[in-house]
Amino acid sequence: MALDLSWHVAGDAGNRLSIGAWRFDGDGSGPRVHLQAGVHADEIAGMLVLHKLLPRLQACEQQGLLKGCVTVVPQANPFGIGQFRQGRLLGRFHAASGQNFNRAFDQSLAMERPANTLAQWQKSLVQLAADADLVLDLHTDDEALPYLYIHRRFWPEQGLALAVALQAEVVIVWDEGGDGSFEETLINHGAPRLAATLELRGQADVSDALAQQDADGLWAWLCINGVIDEVAAISEWQGEVVDMGCMETLLAPCAGVLVFDLGLGDDVEEGQPFARIIGRPGDPGSEVILHAAQAGRMVTRHRERLVAQGSVVAKFTGTRLSDSYSGGVLDP
Repeated sequence: MALDLSWHVAGDAGNRLSIGAWRFDGDGSGPRVHLQAGVHADEIAGMLVLHKLLPRLQACEQQGLLKGCVTVVPQANPFGIGQFRQGRLLGRFHAASGQNFNRAFDQSLAMERPANTLAQWQKSLVQLAADADLVLDLHTDDEALPYLYIHRRFWPEQGLALAVALQAEVVIVWDEGGDGSFEETLINHGAPRLAATLELRGQADVSDALAQQDADGLWAWLCINGVIDEVAAISEWQGEVVDMGCMETLLAPCAGVLVFDLGLGDDVEEGQPFARIIGRPGDPGSEVILHAAQAGRMVTRHRERLVAQGSVVAKFTGTRLSDSYSGGVLDP
């Protein structure tokens, strides 16, 4: 029987917010696992994946096949999930403070008495995962290939099986952070065998078929790691590994209508046009052509087709250090 670990925090208006969490206890011979989704509350795909995984874990526990302990938090962010503005969910940033929900976890953890309810939520979430051996944080990008974001200490020994099981097309390996993300905070303040972020494609990629595919992948990964007493069949990984510093993030030099010439997964050569921005529709002279900074592959695209100046238009893999890379995280 799953143990209900759900808890409550006070919302920005003093209202009571709930975070659903469940733990499935095996016989103690396998590793401890923490799975969560929705820290960025407008990234929905992982919520459906974990929703599908929960009953399967329940049956596994009842059948005596569960060797490890699995904690599941399908919708981790009670603040962001309620931030609807004019019909749109704005779940990446905390409306009251402007803080990115996946930043400053380290500061919250260091507080004996968190300064606000957002910090209390962050501290509680880290503490829930603190003793886990294996931690996965499920996210999505705007429009994207499925990719894995992982610290170098875990690649490839612990991370390769995850990339194979989840069919990640790209693995981005990082060395330094400094932003206090959930993943980084666990790495810096604990001793996980693996802590990683999975980007499950794009924000609109929410369907039963994709969720089932990803839930099956997580199941296979749990089997591979001895969490479930079952043999998983996986194929050879065909993806690409890139150092974070070699990723090319292209920003919009101006606002306007965004038109892509290439699709996700397409290869580019250095200098190749991949998109254009029409600054003033009706004025042919307002078109700005965007070119690839180096040879690589398109991993993400901006979802909206009216782009603001300075927004991320696309991200590409690369084979040399990006001229624009100055350390730190991949995204603002």
